[in-house]
Amino acid sequence: MLPSRRRRLAVAVLAAGVLAVPGVAHATPTAAAAPAAAPDRTAVASISWTLVRAQNPTQDQLAAYDLITSAMNAAVARYNNLSDLGKSITVHYEPGVPTADGNINGTIRFGNRAYMTERTALHEIAHTIGVGTSGSWGSLSSGGTWRGAQATTLVRQYDGSGASISCGGGHFWPYGLNYENEFSQTNADRHVEIVEAMVADGL
Repeated sequence: MLPSRRRRLAVAVLAAGVLAVPGVAHATPTAAAAPAAAPDRTAVASISWTLVRAQNPTQDQLAAYDLITSAMNAAVARYNNLSDLGKSITVHYEPGVPTADGNINGTIRFGNRAYMTERTALHEIAHTIGVGTSGSWGSLSSGGTWRGAQATTLVRQYDGSGASISCGGGHFWPYGLNYENEFSQTNADRHVEIVEAMVADGL
């Protein structure tokens, strides 16, 4: 049986402030205060993120920063609303990156404008949390199928008693949001819940 999910109410993460650092400026998100916790609610983690900006950005950089900020704000708000996962993420715009990538060290790099979307941000946040990057990924996804009980139970709730989570190349499906055409509001919510269940499985 999966543990009850503690959903945050109206957590909005906005890239608001700018911290001055020699040579680099950081757009720092802030989170709205959560409502008072219910008596049985324990303290929960949350995801935060920072965008590394050039001190004197070009028009190309400014346009990319706007797209990245919109994508990350939406993705982080969804993760914080639907899960109790915690991570501090640093985001970079690097035009040399063909698509985007995420690392368990908490770094996400966006390169191609076509990938500066909420779908990509959700997918890369999952990599920072451990999907395809943690030391336990290999054993939990051995044979191409997720072995953890909680995520398997969850996907069966979504898709029926015969459903399973396939794994390969550091990714999973369904609900891995590996391609833009997989994105929907339902799939995005399920993605976050599957990732949280994978963490509960030992990811």
